[in-house]
Amino acid sequence: MTDIERLRHSASHVLATAILKIWPEAQFAAGPPVENGFYYDVDLPHRISPDDFEKIEAEMKKEIKANHPFERMEVSRDEALELGKKGRLAALSERDQPSKYKIDIIENIPADEKISLYRSGDFVDLCAGPHVMRTGNIGAFKLTNVASAYYKGDEKNPQLQRIYGTAFKTKKELDDYFAMLEQAKKRDHRKLGKELEIYVIDDDVGPGLPMWLPRGGAIIDELEKLARETEFAAGYQRVRTPHIARKKLYEKSGHLPYYADSMFPEMVVLEDKERQRHDEISAEFERIRTSEPPGALGKMLSLLQEQISLGEPYHLKAMNCPHHHKLFAAVPRSYRDLPLRLAEYGTCYRYEQSGELFGLMRVRSMQMNDAHIYCTPEQFEAEFNAVNEMYLKYFKLFGIDKYLMRFSTHDPSKLGQKFVDEPELWKKTEEMTRRVLKDSGINYVEVPNEAAFYGPKIDVQAWSAIGREFSIATNQVDFAQPRRFDLRYKDRDNIDKIPLCIHRAPLGTHERFIGFLIEHYAGNFPLWLSPEQVRILTIGDDPKLIDYARSILRELRAHQVRAEIDESSDKINGKIQRAEQMKVHTMFVIGKRDMDANAVSVRVHGKGNLGPKPRSEVIADILQSIKERRA
Repeated sequence: MTDIERLRHSASHVLATAILKIWPEAQFAAGPPVENGFYYDVDLPHRISPDDFEKIEAEMKKEIKANHPFERMEVSRDEALELGKKGRLAALSERDQPSKYKIDIIENIPADEKISLYRSGDFVDLCAGPHVMRTGNIGAFKLTNVASAYYKGDEKNPQLQRIYGTAFKTKKELDDYFAMLEQAKKRDHRKLGKELEIYVIDDDVGPGLPMWLPRGGAIIDELEKLARETEFAAGYQRVRTPHIARKKLYEKSGHLPYYADSMFPEMVVLEDKERQRHDEISAEFERIRTSEPPGALGKMLSLLQEQISLGEPYHLKAMNCPHHHKLFAAVPRSYRDLPLRLAEYGTCYRYEQSGELFGLMRVRSMQMNDAHIYCTPEQFEAEFNAVNEMYLKYFKLFGIDKYLMRFSTHDPSKLGQKFVDEPELWKKTEEMTRRVLKDSGINYVEVPNEAAFYGPKIDVQAWSAIGREFSIATNQVDFAQPRRFDLRYKDRDNIDKIPLCIHRAPLGTHERFIGFLIEHYAGNFPLWLSPEQVRILTIGDDPKLIDYARSILRELRAHQVRAEIDESSDKINGKIQRAEQMKVHTMFVIGKRDMDANAVSVRVHGKGNLGPKPRSEVIADILQSIKERRA
């Protein structure tokens, strides 16, 4: 547990203490630290609302001011259960009602696990810890909201009230956090995505299935162009694969049955002969049903079973790797062909639960900046490092200053269950990956028990301009699937060897990465990425002026600049306001004086008027800025 998690965990105990001071009958379940805060689940007849927060916080401040020490006490299972029966757990004193949720938790603690309590003032709770030294160490806090939650997440259990809060070491950190939240509301990609006409999710199409409007399509084109250029320079080859495949492909890869819950249900495809037999069975079944005696039920069931067995099950593609493995196997390979880098912006479909769908961040259809690198063990370090360097290049381009690599490893006790049962290969590939990360000096943390089932992985966490954290990409080592697909290459001695495979997606998916960029830039994209790069605004509707503006438009579009012209009869201030609202990067304001001087008056979103400049100079600078992908 980190220091800030320890502080927030302690704050949850102070929250429970305060609630008990106001409502002594409250029963408590769990109160852990969570991302950006803490909560405690409470069973209480009174419905707590934000109107109650002020008096709860007042009691919390008294507990913090009292500076009670957090005292840890180890007890036996029987002692803990006895205290629970007396209502003394998550309580200020013994009570008539037992601490029912704490008793249930105790009964589910493994027999060989130690049981501990923590005391702060009069409050005693069942808790593994750890905590800060004293309540006075908690610092600045605030309650944020209240929600309903079933005990243990099971709708068959009682519904509890979940009281959320957050805490920081200092008041400044707390204030900065809430300022960031206010900024996040303004930058919310769902809000800006609609206002800037980037994407839409339509009920008739289905939840989690975003469709890109022309402005979103322009951003996608630029990202794919960036990926193509970067990957071509790094020796990647582009491929294309279909959106569906036979079920047996995913059984071979090992994704089925383990990944089944995240895949769309199978569809059964009948070929011509099977369809003919399907129709024959239907006709035979109907004939028996209407003309033969009841004793023919067995024959009818037999026909139904045969009909069900017809056809080949297919799945929508949930991942690109099995398809790429088949492309590797399609051609005889030699060590001279390695490393082989196959890249594709592949469309995948994953069945996210409806409650987990969130704008562009959690979707059911995604276009992934995917690639698979097939290499020898000797090539692994250089290839893995090159992928990391590609990440760093992208971070610099997009102005991502804060990032972290989460290096996820396996749990040896779960080999053959959650992870492929190859202990030596796990040890070897994790050590290779760890060495590359250390040697490259990249900021990373190691997280046990979160690897992919086929090998260690790296999840890339990035922070936006306002300090909001996003998970945007992944990088995985795979020693299992090449074996499952029997992928082979001939080494220098003409002996068959199995390659290692690196799965990588530096730009993640269009959906998640564009969602991140919208919030990172607050919709104010740099010129090269802006959906509408230039808008020409005329002052008046003089025919010669309109012709001059159109000639500029033609010149810009001839160079593939995304430029538009506003020829409406509105006043210039109205035209500027519309362009600013759509966050058009650059505006050319053109009046008679500009036309006579073969110039344009330049206005840049967020910077204001830059004044008149020669037409040729401005256009040349725009073309160079786009070419260089300037920030």
